[in-house]
Amino acid sequence: MNAAVSKSSQTEPGDAIAVARQVLEIEARAIQDLITRLDASFAHAVNLIMTCRGRVVVSGIGKSGHVARKIASTLASTGTPAFFVHPAEASHGDLGMVTRDDIFIGLSNSGESSELLAILPVLKRQGAKLIAMSGNAQSSLAVQSDVHLYAGVEMEACPLNLAPTASTTAALALGDALAVALMRARGFTRDEFALSHPGGALGRRLLTLVRDVMRTGAAIPAVMENVTMVEAMLESSRGAMGMTAIVDAARRVKAIFTDGDLRRAIEKGVDLKHTRISQVMTAHPRTITPDRLAAEAVEIMERNKVNQLLVVDDGGVLVGALNMHDLFRAKVV
Repeated sequence: MNAAVSKSSQTEPGDAIAVARQVLEIEARAIQDLITRLDASFAHAVNLIMTCRGRVVVSGIGKSGHVARKIASTLASTGTPAFFVHPAEASHGDLGMVTRDDIFIGLSNSGESSELLAILPVLKRQGAKLIAMSGNAQSSLAVQSDVHLYAGVEMEACPLNLAPTASTTAALALGDALAVALMRARGFTRDEFALSHPGGALGRRLLTLVRDVMRTGAAIPAVMENVTMVEAMLESSRGAMGMTAIVDAARRVKAIFTDGDLRRAIEKGVDLKHTRISQVMTAHPRTITPDRLAAEAVEIMERNKVNQLLVVDDGGVLVGALNMHDLFRAKVV
C-alpha cells in the first residue's frame, strides 16, 4: 500500500458494500420497470426483424455504442445475422454497409446523439427500416423511427445521476430480450448455436463426435475370451487405457477387463497365469456408437462411474475405444 495514502482516505468495507447494494438495487429496478412497460412495439420490432431480407445493423456512440456492439454480437450468435457500425464512421463511408433490405437499430439514451441523427436521412432515403432504442419517446431518434423501444430509467446508479449506468443496463437487457425473442421465433437450436461457436468449449461439446476422439485399429486393446489373465494384462498394458476389450472371432464385444477387475481378482487370490479371462471379465460392458456426441460419452462414464468406454457399430462390432483422458485432451470435459 502506498504510504502516502492515509487511513482516513480508505473506504470502510461496510460503506463499499452499502454503495454496491444501492447500485444493484437501482439497476435491478430499472430492468424490473422494463417488464411492465413492454408493449406491442416490442412485438412489432421482432416481426420487423423476422421479415427482414437483409441483416440487422446496430449502432450507437459512447456507452450506447458499447451496448450496441454487445447486442449485435448476441443477435449474430443466436441466429439473427447482425453487425455493428459506428455512427461517426458511417458518415465517412461505412454507411455503404447498410442496404435497403436491412434493419437499422439505433441506440441513444437521449435520442439526440448528433452522429446518429446525421445518418438517419440517408437511411430513410434508401429504404432501410429503423428501430430506435432510447430513453426519450419524444426524441428526434424516436420520432423518426419505424419502431421505438423505450428503455428509459428513473435515475442512474451514478450518485451524480450523470454517468450512464442504470440506463446502459436497461438497454443491454432489452437487447438481450430482443435477441432471445428472435431466437425463439426462429426455432434456433443448440446445434445451430454450436455452429457459430466452433472454437469455444460449448462448440466442442455440441459438435465433437465419439469418432473424432476414439482410438481405432491397433490402438484398441482387445483379446479373445479364451486367453489367460496374464495375456489380457499384457494387452491392457500395451494399450495404456486401463482396460482391454474381450471380443469373439468376429470382433463383437463380449466383455471388458479393467484395472478394477484385476485388483478384485488379486484380492481373491486368483492364479493369474492359469485363470482364463472369461472367469474374471465384466460382461455386457457399457458401449456407445461412433456417431454419438462425445459429450454423451462423458455423461455415460460419469453416470456409471467408469473411466473407459468401448465403441461399437450397429452390429456390436468393436470399432473404437476411449477413456476419460482422451476426452480431456479433446477438451470435451
